[in-house]
Amino acid sequence: MQGVEMSDMVMFVLVVGGIFAFIFLIVIIKWILSLRRVVPTNMVDIVQRRSYTISYGKNSGNGNTFYRFPSWIPFIGVTTISLPTSVFDIDLNNYEAYDMERLPFVVDVKAFYRIEDSNIAANRISTFPELLIQLTDITRGVVRSLLAKSNLENIMSERSTYGALFTGEVQEQLKAWGVTPVKNIELMDIRDTRDGKVISDIMNKKKSKIEMESRTEVAENMRKAQEAEIEANKEVALKQEQATQEVGQRKAQVVREVGIADEKAKQEVQEQAKTTAEKMMAVEKVNQVKLAEIKKEANIVKAEEDKSVTIISSEAHRESLAINAAGVKKQLELEAEGKLYSKTKESEGIQLEGAARADAEKKMQLASVEAQITLAAKIGENKGYQEYLINIRAVEAQEKIGVEQAQNLGRADIKVIANAGDVNTGVRSAMDLFSSKGGTAVGGMLEAFKNTATGKAVLEKITGKNHSEDKDTKRQIIDNRE
Repeated sequence: MQGVEMSDMVMFVLVVGGIFAFIFLIVIIKWILSLRRVVPTNMVDIVQRRSYTISYGKNSGNGNTFYRFPSWIPFIGVTTISLPTSVFDIDLNNYEAYDMERLPFVVDVKAFYRIEDSNIAANRISTFPELLIQLTDITRGVVRSLLAKSNLENIMSERSTYGALFTGEVQEQLKAWGVTPVKNIELMDIRDTRDGKVISDIMNKKKSKIEMESRTEVAENMRKAQEAEIEANKEVALKQEQATQEVGQRKAQVVREVGIADEKAKQEVQEQAKTTAEKMMAVEKVNQVKLAEIKKEANIVKAEEDKSVTIISSEAHRESLAINAAGVKKQLELEAEGKLYSKTKESEGIQLEGAARADAEKKMQLASVEAQITLAAKIGENKGYQEYLINIRAVEAQEKIGVEQAQNLGRADIKVIANAGDVNTGVRSAMDLFSSKGGTAVGGMLEAFKNTATGKAVLEKITGKNHSEDKDTKRQIIDNRE
């Protein structure tokens, strides 16, 4: 029985031991598995083993998983440093600084960094907060040194420039920590210290300057506005004047066009009046032509009448001339017969000479008379030719008489008292003085006046000749003719 109990005891111990061993194994496995680390994508773990350092994380080339055994475990124990691969920032808030003239002020600076080489960073620091502290100190030193070399007014007016200067200065220092700036360090704010008024004074000065410039600009703008308003008013006035001028010109143009239209209407009326007048003149012309034709026909009738009168007058005048010539001849014959006896003795001496001269002259005159008698006989037989000659001679005589009468009447102071029925007949009677009939009458008058003692004396006084000798000579010639 006791042996059975011992075996049971051993079995129990073995079972309990096996259970504890299994539990221990489970615990060990679970603990080992808990040491497994998966590095986040924005982190990198630098693992320091016994003889080397290796990085795990994104883009490390070693993967992002490892077992982080405690450093106290021999051979497999490790130490790790976790650093971010993302961008991180460092803020310098209320950082007191000085410019080159030792004027105090406070700045706020913000920097953005990124770990470029995690192995170098791991050699410099043991934790990331330590890295942040070191980077903050580096940034402060760079900011302080650069601001101490500059003027506060320049710092305030050129903050972007100083951000670039900060970045360039810190970049070389950060290479030793395996860190690089992502962008320029920004100078966020500049202000006075708690007890200082430097920046306030500068700002007041700037404000006063800005206010002065603003007021100057406002004044200049007001001046320009007033000038613009004046120019606008001027332009409006000019536009109004131009509009008034255009209205006046338009009115004048309307008046001119109305006047032109009136004048054109008047011209058209005048053209119509002209047409009417031309038509009336044409009618008048027709009337005048008709009247002229009527007058022409009347003149032709009158000319025929005058022609007949002229022919009759010519015949009467010719008969009168023949009668007068016969009377003169008879008178001369009577005078010759009366004087023939008394002059017979006187003419005996020259009878032969006178007879010869008389005979020759008689033959000449007879030849002329015979020619004229022959021509007169021919003309007498041709009545038409007689009328033609009479008309031509009458027209020529009238033309010459009219011309001479006009010239003589123009030069002479003659008063004609016409006792005939009309003026033309009276003037024609006066003109007879210048015709052959008038000449014969005047000759007869002068011959009768010469035969008187007074007339003889007057004529001898005027002409200076002895008319008794001419009379004797004439009588002798007539006697010789006989």
